[in-house]
Amino acid sequence: MNYLFTPPSLDDFIRLLRAWRFWMLCAFLGAILGAIVYYIIPPPFRARATVNVDFNLEQAWPQDTDRQQFNYLEREARKLEELAWSDDVMGQLSSQFALTVADLRGSSLQLGQPAEAGWHFYADDSDPQIAASLASIWAQAFVDVVQDQVDSGTVNEYVRLEVTQSQDLPMERSIPMSGYLLAGSLGFLTAAVFVTLFIKPRAESGIT
Repeated sequence: MNYLFTPPSLDDFIRLLRAWRFWMLCAFLGAILGAIVYYIIPPPFRARATVNVDFNLEQAWPQDTDRQQFNYLEREARKLEELAWSDDVMGQLSSQFALTVADLRGSSLQLGQPAEAGWHFYADDSDPQIAASLASIWAQAFVDVVQDQVDSGTVNEYVRLEVTQSQDLPMERSIPMSGYLLAGSLGFLTAAVFVTLFIKPRAESGIT
């Protein structure tokens, strides 16, 4: 196999199978490199705050069909999701943490489980305390703006929200070390395949 788009032959597959020790070595070296990168340039910390969202479906639609109830849940969930990313909420966070709204929406914040029950508010930062504060304040700002919308009639009056986790938040790296190990191993394994296929030993290439 001398060219990239040349179909592999049986000999190519045999050569790949015989090079299994080389594969293992490359995978091991790739994992080590991934671990080194993880410790030298670690990913940011990620904090998670939680808000319990209760749509009170039984009170909002006590006698309607399942389809209408589903539409109600979807509609109200979308409203709340839009409020979580609204300019008012993002502007408040931007002024408190000196971050641009584009950075907040693009990389620093993530919203999980936009449905009934627990909504998770994730915040990433290289400083774990800033990440925790950012997630906690975002969750509380979300509850406050939704309550204002409930009072004004924009959001259904039966929607109830409660911040259930805002102190001593769960903290972890945004990307686990296993992701770095896997990426390093796969990268080196891919390189090993190309080396095995396209770089032949001298004995095979006819060089003495």
